[in-house]
Formats: sequence, C-alpha cells, structure tokens
Amino acid sequence: MTSLNIPSQESLGRVHFIGIGGVGMSAVARIMVARGVPVSGSDAKDLPVMADLAAAGATISVGYSAENVGDAQTVVAGSAIREDNPELVAARAAGLPVLHRSEALAATMGGDLVVTVAGTHGKSTTTSMITVLLQGAGLDPSFAIGANVPALGVNAAHGTSGVFVAEADESDGSFLNYRPRIAVVTNVEPDHLDHYGTAEAVYESFDRFTALLPSDGVLIACADDAGALALADRTQARGNTRVVLYGTSDRSNLVLHDGGPGDVAVSSPSGRFGLELQVPGRHNALNAAAAFAVALELGVDPDAAARALANFSGASRRFELKGEARGVRVFDDYAHHPTEVRAALAAARSVAGNHKVHVLFQPHLFSRTREFAAEFADALNQADTALVLDIYPAREDPIPGVSSDLIARHLNPGGRLVASGEAVAAITAAASDGDIVLTAGAGDVTAFGPRIVEALDG
Repeated sequence: MTSLNIPSQESLGRVHFIGIGGVGMSAVARIMVARGVPVSGSDAKDLPVMADLAAAGATISVGYSAENVGDAQTVVAGSAIREDNPELVAARAAGLPVLHRSEALAATMGGDLVVTVAGTHGKSTTTSMITVLLQGAGLDPSFAIGANVPALGVNAAHGTSGVFVAEADESDGSFLNYRPRIAVVTNVEPDHLDHYGTAEAVYESFDRFTALLPSDGVLIACADDAGALALADRTQARGNTRVVLYGTSDRSNLVLHDGGPGDVAVSSPSGRFGLELQVPGRHNALNAAAAFAVALELGVDPDAAARALANFSGASRRFELKGEARGVRVFDDYAHHPTEVRAALAAARSVAGNHKVHVLFQPHLFSRTREFAAEFADALNQADTALVLDIYPAREDPIPGVSSDLIARHLNPGGRLVASGEAVAAITAAASDGDIVLTAGAGDVTAFGPRIVEALDG
C-alpha cells in the first residue's frame, strides 16, 4: 500500500473514483473538486454524499459499469473494491494508473504544510480537534478526516491557509504515503495483525513513518503511552527531526493537568492554559493536548488555541449521544480494540457518576477477537452489565474455533453473550434512571442505539 513516488495533483488529469461514496474516498474527491480537478465517480448504491459531490461539480454514477471510467486519466480505487470490479478491470485494461486513496490524498496536498495524525486509537478525534481549533483561531486549513464531524459539517474540505490536516491510517501501511512536516502519534499498540502479522512489524511501520519527517519537522507524541514514548525515543536517537512530548508524564514538554470534567489545563513554557472541553474522558483530554501542541507549532496564540478547543463537540461515533429516555442516556462509540473499549467505558463512568454503566459490545473481525479476547473481557468488566453480540466479520472469513464466546468466558457475572434479536430488551431491562448505556464496536452495532432509546421511551 506504499508508494515512493507520489504524483503531483497536476499530473493526475481527469480522476475517476471507484467507490466514491465511502467516507475516505468522498473526502479526497471533495478536496479534488474544490481544487479544480475534473472528478467522476461511482458506487454500488446511491449514498447521500454523492449528491453533495454532484452539486459541487463531480460526475456521479450509481452502480458499477466499465463505461463509467469514460475518459479518465487516473483511477482511484477504494480498499473494499474487488479485483473483478468492471471499472477496475477496464482501468487496468486501458493501462491507467490506479491509486490507493492515500496516494490520491497525498497528491492533493502538494506544497501545503502537512499535519498528519497517526496512532492505533484517537486519530479521527485528534484530527478533528486540530481542525476545529485552527478554524476557531482564524486559520482555514484543508482537512481530510475518517469520520464525520458535526462541528465541521463535513469530513473534508479545501482551505486557503496552506495548512493541510489529515488522518493517517496505519491499518494497511498507507500512512507511509504522506510527507508531513508535523506528525502526531497518539499511541502505538499491536493491531491490524491481519495485515502486519506481528507486533514488531507494527512498530517498524511507525519507525518508517517518523523517518519521513524532515529536519525542520516535528514528531508530537504522547508520553503517557508506552508505545508512543518508545517511538519518540527511537526517533530522537535517529536524529532526523525534533520531538515534542505531551501528557501527564514527567517526560512531557507540554504537560496535561487532568482533574476530571471542568478541570483540564495544559502547561507550556509560555504558561498554563485552561481547556474547556465538551467531550469527556482522559483520552479526550490527551487528544486535546496533542491538538494544542500542533497549534503552538503553527504559531497560534495559546489563549486563542485554548478558547477554540471549546468548539469541538465530538466526532461521529466517538462517544456520540444517541438520545435520552426514562432518564437513561444512550451513547455510541466506534471502540473496537481493548484500549478503546476501556477508554470509552471510562468516559461513560465519568458521565454516569454514581449510576450504572451498561455496554452492548460487538467484536469486529475474527482475527482481532482471537488476539485480544481476554483483553476485551477485562475492559468490558469495567461495566456493570456487559452484553456481547456475535462477531462482525467485515472483510474476513470465519476462523475455526473463534467466536464471541472467547470473550464471554472471561466476563464477570454481569456479562454474557446475547443474540441480536434479544439485545435491546436485555439492555433496557438492566438500565434505570441516571444510568448510561453504551453501544460499542466498528460494525453495525451502531444501529442499536436509536432502537434502545425507542424501547426505553415505549
């Protein structure tokens, strides 16, 4: 998924996107259209974002057909596109360059000062926070984020400031296609072992990522995360770029003071600054510290940076409030790794106060469940009630002997497997006034939130 020779935007010519309705693909297409590139695209079904792109000037088709490629000179294919897709077959037959989404995005960055956010967790939220902060401080960055952000209205846009903020996805190694001046790493943990194979390969890919930074660049890394701190130390030893650490650790250059909701501040050489955050949880306080560090690197006034962070109301599917009924608040979170589940439940616990927390969790991928079953159970055991659905397979075929039962057997008495048809009734029966319900996972568990609110209301 990595390419050493990123084409220039000018060299792309007319660009056709196969799978243009996806959140990542539509982001790149949106920026290209705004930057004057002739864009066409298709997807299997008509998704709302496709109407937006058509209104902006893209030529949109619903359904895949070789004719849709038309007179395109470059093709961008989404990661879910199969090799036998008629448009991909036609592009290859015509000898057209076929780019990964990350290569296409890198091409649009051109001469901008690029800020990328990488890490096993927190990428979308931190990228969103940086973007909202810079907008609030009067800069107009271009941005591309892997989630929709209510405070921004869109997940990507062309800005006029010459700064480009982008989420850099390590899951398939494609984050090595960017050439950042400022790179944020929120954390480094083994994940996506279906791609990497070993934890060591994950760490090595992050080393290659920080090796891309220039001598006038900077790595901004979380000192509270052992993996990010080790990466920072290795980067410092290599000496290719400057390193700034943030967090509550005494190693931090930018120190986070997290006294809980309403009592968050950061200290830098220029003073101590209180942060008003709308999003709960220590992980979000750390994400805010990362965003603040980026702002200082870009010369934003610290007081303006602190004020602007108050504008951030969260990213879609990141501890997102789905509704409230019968005194029970229902949140949804994309958490699909044990560390993320633990962070989401810690945030739920901080919001619940003395009341109970109930979680409906859907494991994502057979391989991830096999690797982390005990760790998932350990995280879920923070909840008063932990109900676990069957595994959401996504792109994987079943693995013999791997099921949600691998997690369930390690759960406390308040936890058990639940069939999808019984999940809503089971969790509403457990919840009472003041409690928090959390749906968690990267699959279709997100659809349960509104149904739980409706059931509570009924």
